[in-house]
Amino acid sequence: MNLEIDTHNMGLRPHVALWRTTRFELDLSEPRVMGILNLTPDSFSDGGQLGSSAQAIRRAEKMVDAGVHILDVGGESTRPGARALTHEDEWGRISGVLKQLIKWNIPLSVDTYHSQTMVKALEMGVDIINDVWALRQPGSLEAVATTQCGLCLMHMHGEPHSMQLNPMLCDVMDSVQTFFDQQLAVMDKAGIYRNRLVIDPGIGFGKTVPQNFEILSKQEQLLKLEVPLLVGWSNKSSLGAVSGLPVDQRLAPSLAAAVLAVERGAKILRVHAVAETVAALSVCKSVKGFATMATSS
Repeated sequence: MNLEIDTHNMGLRPHVALWRTTRFELDLSEPRVMGILNLTPDSFSDGGQLGSSAQAIRRAEKMVDAGVHILDVGGESTRPGARALTHEDEWGRISGVLKQLIKWNIPLSVDTYHSQTMVKALEMGVDIINDVWALRQPGSLEAVATTQCGLCLMHMHGEPHSMQLNPMLCDVMDSVQTFFDQQLAVMDKAGIYRNRLVIDPGIGFGKTVPQNFEILSKQEQLLKLEVPLLVGWSNKSSLGAVSGLPVDQRLAPSLAAAVLAVERGAKILRVHAVAETVAALSVCKSVKGFATMATSS
């Protein structure tokens, strides 16, 4: 894997953006790919595809072979209308896979908003907690505050079950930026260093199709927060709305959105199609390298 990962310490290299996690410091000077590993029967894009731990491990192996930089394991769907799980059910879905993946030398993320799941996963040694509620659920902030794990805070309007029934009516960029200003202040007060944090504007989470594309168009505004940006456009319904393609045929629009997001400053892409995204990023890197050489010559 072409990824520079250093064991963490407090001496950060000033010219390189690093994301501090439990076991690794991830170099974000180039965009990184987070591979989605959903152990759910009802996720919007790949629900039910991984019916056993063995199937999930094989999918993870393929992602690693394709060049993934982070594995993101989820046990509960947060698609619109999804049924909420208990933390016991969620842990039952993901614990066996986590026990195997934690042995691999690759950053491991858990997609959860349950504080009990966070505690168990962090005790196991996982590197990142990816929370659609941005640590606003009871006990979640306390679960991570005294650890060294990396954290992804996502913006969501409403809650998963009903968020698309009542999407945002206010200015989307103002709302998202205000939300992150507030949550980053909460993190500061809790003693969580900024080098542990990335933020996700939450494409599709309580937003209309035009609002989602407005976020993409104006995404660079969020860079003023000086926290790395993670985005998840993969197979989203907004892409289907503009392309007319069903969820299982949205690879091309997903790659287009990913490249546009990187051009606008995204550092981490959360995706289903790892190999294709890695290949797309290789083109972006080559163009950037050529432009740099042309400027210096």
